[in-house]
Amino acid sequence: MLKKIQQKKIRAKGASFAIVASKYNSRYVDAMLRAAKAEIVRSGGAVEVVRVPGAYEIPVVAARLAHAGGFSAIICLGVILRGATTHAQHIGEAVSNALAQIQITREVPVIHEVLLLENEQQAKERCLSPKHNRGMEAAQTALEMARVMDTLPVAFDVPF
Repeated sequence: MLKKIQQKKIRAKGASFAIVASKYNSRYVDAMLRAAKAEIVRSGGAVEVVRVPGAYEIPVVAARLAHAGGFSAIICLGVILRGATTHAQHIGEAVSNALAQIQITREVPVIHEVLLLENEQQAKERCLSPKHNRGMEAAQTALEMARVMDTLPVAFDVPF
């Protein structure tokens, strides 16, 4: 059962966020992107959007943005629909592993909303429904992680 997303009052004035969004399955990704952008802007944050061809291309752009610096968090949005082969599973695992590695090595929150879904009905429920839109949820997570990171001491000469 899907949990309804609650609108939160997190302020992010002066914070900057990047969103890396796949063009593939654009009907669903575009809906998540609109919701994520609206939530960041509503909080007072700035948003830079980078579109990539598909989910597999998201990590390299997220890594470049994390390396460049200046973002409080990077939100990654994509939809992978399972087919008759294991290709979708391989893409999903590769993206998940890469995004985890980026956030650990660069110490920048990378919000993973690259969804591996069984069918279009699941995509409709998670991307098109305003009650369950994972783009809004991703933005709320990014805002909260930016706040958390601001409370932590800065590490220098981290051996990564």
